Amino acid sequence: MTAPSLFPAVACVQFPIALAAVERNIAQAEQLIDRYGPAPGALVLLPEMWATGFDYPRTAQLGQRTPEALEAMERMAARHQVYVAGSLTELDTNGGRPYNTLFVAGPRGVVGKLSKQHLFAFWQEDRFYQGGEAAPLLRTAHGPLAGLICYDLRFPDVARSQVFAGGQLLAVSAEWPLSRLDHWQALLRARAIENQVYVAAANGCGCTGGMEMAGHSMIIGPDGAVLKAAATEATVIGCALAPGTVDEQRRRFFPAGDRPWVRPDRDKIRALEPLLAELALIRRHGSRIAFTNGCFDILHAGHVSYLEHARRTADCLVVGLNTDSSVRMLKGPGRPMNHEADRARVLAALGCVDFVVLFAEETPIDLITAILPEVLVKGADYAEDQIVGAAEVKDAGGRVVRIPFEHNRSTTGLIEKIRTSS
Repeated sequence: MTAPSLFPAVACVQFPIALAAVERNIAQAEQLIDRYGPAPGALVLLPEMWATGFDYPRTAQLGQRTPEALEAMERMAARHQVYVAGSLTELDTNGGRPYNTLFVAGPRGVVGKLSKQHLFAFWQEDRFYQGGEAAPLLRTAHGPLAGLICYDLRFPDVARSQVFAGGQLLAVSAEWPLSRLDHWQALLRARAIENQVYVAAANGCGCTGGMEMAGHSMIIGPDGAVLKAAATEATVIGCALAPGTVDEQRRRFFPAGDRPWVRPDRDKIRALEPLLAELALIRRHGSRIAFTNGCFDILHAGHVSYLEHARRTADCLVVGLNTDSSVRMLKGPGRPMNHEADRARVLAALGCVDFVVLFAEETPIDLITAILPEVLVKGADYAEDQIVGAAEVKDAGGRVVRIPFEHNRSTTGLIEKIRTSS
């Protein structure tokens, strides 16, 4: 039997979030939901950081209370036989900065979660949280659920990838300020129209931590029509969802499913001078450049994992690639195994790599001093004082990140294995 593809109904809960007042916020959410009485099977959506608000000095302390908030979500879900979703602080079990995570609780407990992808640096969120590495569809008994958390709304590629994977309902949990109310309304309708998807968006209202929130939670149809909208008071809005409407809209045309490959990856390979001009444009509005380098003679899983981590340190990754003559200086006359043009082309095909630039010298110091990246990335097997360019990058206000290899692989080892097995 095929599982349902859409929740039968959706409701958005809107209220002023009291900073760090967990019991008060839980009580307020429960009272609003109990008074509204959602239909069984509905998705009930809460705002971003609904139990605590953003109290940065006490982020870790309040994160310890997330289990208490999750218990409340499970209790509400069980009482009304619905699903309850909302954003909370999720502590990192590895000791890193916490995540801003959208949890979905059903009548029998938590069924899924996804973490905020894009952190709002203007409010210093990136200083206290870390971004999620993926935004998967959340699998429920009512089909897959797509989700965004506040600032993610400004990045259409996140919603599009979730819709392409099968999402028919996009849940947005937010603390969006009144000063940008028009952006909130326009972006929500845009995500619905461009993806032909239902959008349910729950926002905070009133004053939280000195900031006036916009309220105006909304439910929007896949044609962009506003089905329900709140004003600025504490309330719950909701409506039934028609399961065939999304499919009907998409039978005519489906932009989110129209995905031609329009960027030749070979265009990522640049000479230094045109690359510098492009990086200057990228930096104009504050985007950060990361740089790393290597021979990448036989690309393996260790390289790919390393480059993915390098890309996450900034907004753009430039890879300096040793030319064949440079590799021979480092590795001896039997290397490289692959020509520099081939190595560059394979690197350029990686989604985490934005630019590839070759250098003929034994070290990339000239490249580094020309680019002066905000982040210089190297393997953790190097001490910082051994990393070429580290002093120059730090003197220019940048930082050095050392990344451990996650896979026990080496190009030299692979070559030796090939030779001994042939």
